[in-house]
Order: sequence, then C-alpha cells, then structure tokens
Amino acid sequence: MKKTLILFAAFLTLLLGSCGTKSGKFRLEGRLRHMNQAELWVYSPTNAFAGFDTIRVRDGRFSYEIDLEEDATLVIVFPNYSEQPVFAEPGEKVSIKGDASHMKEMIIQGTTDNEDMTSLRMKLNDLTPPDIPEAVSTFIKENRKSQASIYLLQRYFLLTPDPDYRQARILTEMLLEERPNDEQLTRLRNQLRQLENCAVKARMPKFSATDVKGRRVTEQSLKGKVNVVTTWASWSYASTNLLQRLEKLKETYGDELGLLAIGVDGSPNECRQRVKRDSITWPMVCDGRMWASPLLGTFGMADVPSNVVIDKKGVVIARNLTEQALEERIKKILK
Repeated sequence: MKKTLILFAAFLTLLLGSCGTKSGKFRLEGRLRHMNQAELWVYSPTNAFAGFDTIRVRDGRFSYEIDLEEDATLVIVFPNYSEQPVFAEPGEKVSIKGDASHMKEMIIQGTTDNEDMTSLRMKLNDLTPPDIPEAVSTFIKENRKSQASIYLLQRYFLLTPDPDYRQARILTEMLLEERPNDEQLTRLRNQLRQLENCAVKARMPKFSATDVKGRRVTEQSLKGKVNVVTTWASWSYASTNLLQRLEKLKETYGDELGLLAIGVDGSPNECRQRVKRDSITWPMVCDGRMWASPLLGTFGMADVPSNVVIDKKGVVIARNLTEQALEERIKKILK
C-alpha cells in the first residue's frame, strides 16, 4: 500500500527523535536482496535537515551518513513508496537487512530503539488486526522512554480510519509523566485536545487563515458537496502525490469538491513554488510555523500526509483515509 499508514504514514508515519546529549555522525548501512540498483529518498520528520536526500543502492547495498547534535528520526522512502522509519542517534551506526519483496520482515540493528521496534514489528506480523492495538499499548506502557512508543501511539491510535482519541490521550499523558519536557509529546497532547473537536461526526471547526496567494480562507471556503483538508511538506513524497491526485479530481468535479492544503514547511516560499509548479488552483495555507501552525491544531492534524473529509453540511465524515480510499469516497459522493 501507499500512504500515511505506509508513509509514514504516516507520522508518520513516524519514529520521533528524543533530545540527545552528544554530537557526532550517524551512519546507516543497508543490504537488500532483490533490489540491485535503485534510488531511495530520506527525509526527517524531526527536522534533522530540510527537504530530502537521495540514497543510491548499488548491488543491493547502500549507506548514508549525517551529522547530528541530538537524536532524530529518518524516514526512508522506497521505490514502491513504502516507508521505513529509523531512529538516528549521534555517533551510532545502524544496519538494515532484508528482502525488498518482503519489507515487513526488514531487520534494523544497532540501537536499542531500532531493535525493540524490529522485535515488536515481527510480533505484530503474526497477530490478527483486532489483537494489534492491545499489543502496541502494552509495548508503550513498558517502554515509556523509547521513541518507538511515540511512533506507535500515533500509528495505531491516531493514523487509522477509526482513531481512538481517548486511548491516545491516556498514553500521551503517560509518556509525558516520564518525559515532561518532550516538545513532541506536548504538541501531540495539545493536538489531541483539538482532535476531539474535529472528530468524525463533529462539525467542522470555524477558522480563518491566509493562503500563499494572500487570499483569506475560512470554513465558508469549504462549500463543496464533499470537502478535503490535507497536509503537505516538501520532504513528504506521498503528500506531493496526493496533491497531484486531488488536483486531477478537482479538474473533474470543479466546485463540487472543496479542497484546502496546509503546508508544514518552514519556508512559505517553498509552498508558493509548489502551488505554482503543480498549478494548484485551490488554497494552500503555509505560515512557516511548521507543526506549531494554529490551523493544524484546529483540525487536529499531526502527520504528513493526513486528511479530514467533510460533507456539504460541514460535518466531518472521515479522517486519515488512504489515498485510494479517499479517492473512492470522493467519487462515491460525487457520482
């Protein structure tokens, strides 16, 4: 599958870095069977660097090195658009081994967080879907200092078609007790408070913002038979694909489809260039505040890409659909 649950994802698809105490180079080495030559992309949802880098695979092997002053998260994007989050720590080396045709069985070794996450991922592969949330919750409770716990919280309790905001809030508060100064957890707690105001079956919240073309955007701007609010960032390949896909749907359905993008880039100019480059005709709001943007809090959005689907009456009918499911929902409503 493509997308936030994969791209992640996410938030996601994502393994989030903690505050490190040392500086140095982090090195990533990999060996993948059934992938002779390819180009991988890597970005950092924790802002270890801007944009994204390229990793070249030759004879199934690749390596990547980056200077770090604190722990960070790197997300590797493969040619099929699946993603693999990696915990990066200054001065450490991590290895990835696996088969390109069986990404779920990929082994990541070299640091405790990556190895614990690998072990849990192998366990989840053997569980039925109804049993996974309980196993994840148990891991989080037993590993409150692990960055994997933050990723798992978001991945399994927020970035799903049916989010469990109550459980997410409980787990977030639990992690904050262990790490009261963690900025990411504090931001997540604030977003969870807003999420309940923008949950499925709730009314779309009122808002006012200015898009990158200087136009005022409010809840009245979303007046289609179906409306979609989505997030975008230059370092998220999946969010760029989603923008292009939504633009094609907009060309087909016109005013019946209302769209709003929220750019989480630190550079509003980058957002303006993307709008111009891809001929995006609908509003994109990018205030340069990244995850601190008030509009993200209004809609309770905490991943790239993520989405909120709203009907013509202003009622939220879905959240965080996969790219395919989102397109199918739009076409079903507008057929």
